[in-house]
Amino acid sequence: MTVFLSELETRLTRYAAIDSQSDDNSTSAPSSAIQFTLLRLLAHELSEIGATDVQLTDYGTVLATLPATAPGPTIGFLAHVDTAPQFNATGVKPRVIRGYNGGAITFPDDPTLTLTPEISPELALKQGHDIVTASGLTLLGADDKAGVAIVMTAARHLLANPQIPHGKIRLAFTPDEEIGRGVDKRLPADLGVDFAYTFDGGKLGEIEYESFSADGAVVTITGVSIHPGLAKGKLVNALTLAAKLITALPANQTPEQTDDRDGFIHLTDLTGSAAEAKLRFILRDFERDGLAAKGALLTNLCAAIAATEPTAAITCDIRPQYRNMRYWLEKDMTPVDLARDAARSLGIEPVSVPIRGGTDGSRLTEMGVPCPNLFTGMQNIHGPLEWVSVQDMQQATQLCLALVERAATPA
Repeated sequence: MTVFLSELETRLTRYAAIDSQSDDNSTSAPSSAIQFTLLRLLAHELSEIGATDVQLTDYGTVLATLPATAPGPTIGFLAHVDTAPQFNATGVKPRVIRGYNGGAITFPDDPTLTLTPEISPELALKQGHDIVTASGLTLLGADDKAGVAIVMTAARHLLANPQIPHGKIRLAFTPDEEIGRGVDKRLPADLGVDFAYTFDGGKLGEIEYESFSADGAVVTITGVSIHPGLAKGKLVNALTLAAKLITALPANQTPEQTDDRDGFIHLTDLTGSAAEAKLRFILRDFERDGLAAKGALLTNLCAAIAATEPTAAITCDIRPQYRNMRYWLEKDMTPVDLARDAARSLGIEPVSVPIRGGTDGSRLTEMGVPCPNLFTGMQNIHGPLEWVSVQDMQQATQLCLALVERAATPA
C-alpha cells in the first residue's frame, strides 16, 4: 500500500510538471511537439522496468507489452499524455496536501483562489487523504496524468511480480485526446487486444460505458472590409455577424445550462477582425439524432444570417469527432462486467453514469476495440481548482491489478 502511494505521488508530480498541452489549431500529429517530451520519457521508463516491444509510433503513441504469465485474453490499458487547451498548462507546479483536514485549500500563486467541499463536494469525502493540486496559475493535468501514473505503477508492479497470473497486456499512451484526435486509425491493429480500458475517469468507483457523441464545427465569416470613414452602405463587419450568430443560438443549449443527459452547443473560440472571423464549436449529445439536430441548427442559423448580408460569406464545416461507445458496448458487456466484478472484489461499489465528454475509448470502441473507461480520482478538471486524491489513484491501481488477475482466473 505505502509503496503504491509513494510511487503514484512521485509519478504524478513528475509527469504533471511536464508541459504537454495539445493544440486544436494545429494540423500536425501530434498537435504539439511538446507532447513528445513526456512520450519519450514514458518509452524510456517502460524499457527500464522491463516492458517489451516498446515503441514510439510515428503517430505519437507509446506502445509496450507485458508478457503473459498465464492464459487469458489480451487486455489493453490506455491513458493520454496531453492536457486540455482550455486553461494555462505551462509551468505546472504540483503540490501535495498531506492528510487533508477537510477545510479550505488555498493556492500560493493565486491568493484569490480557494478550493472547498462546497465548491467540490467530492472533497468532503477525502479527509485524511493526500490531495494533489497545482499552485493556482495552471491546471494540474491529472487529466490524464493520473491515469498515466496508475498504468505505469501497475505495469511496474506486474513486471516485478511475475507470479501474478495475467494474460498478455498491451499498454498505450496517446497524444491529443483532449482535442478528439487521440486514436490514430492504425492504433487498433497496432494495439492488438481483445478489449481495453482507458484510465481517464473521475470519482472512485466509476466504470463508464456510455459517452457523448461529438462533432466539431468551424464557422468562418468573411465580411466586406473598407475604411470606416467610407463604410456607409459598404462595410460588412464579420464580428457583428458573429455576434448575431452567437445571440441566435438557444440559450438553454449551452454547457452551463445543461446536465445529466442534455446535449449542448459550445462556442470554444472566437478569433478574427471586422474582415474575417472564425468561431469554433463543439456539439455534444448522447444520441445520434440529437447530435445531427444540433449540427442542422447551427448550419441553418449560418445560412439565415448569410441571407441578410449577400455580400458576406459564411461557411459552416462540421466534422465527426467520436460517437457514444454505448452503441457497441451494450451488445457485449464482458469488459464492463469484468471491471465491475474486480471492483467489488476490492470492496469498491461500481458506478456507471454517462460521461459528459468522451475518451479515447469512445473512438476505439467505434473502431472495433471494446474499451470502457475506469476511474482515476481526478476532479474539477480543466481548470486551476483541479485536484486528485493519491489514495483514490491507489484504488485505481489495485483495480487494474485485480482486473487482469481475475481475467486470467478460470470461472
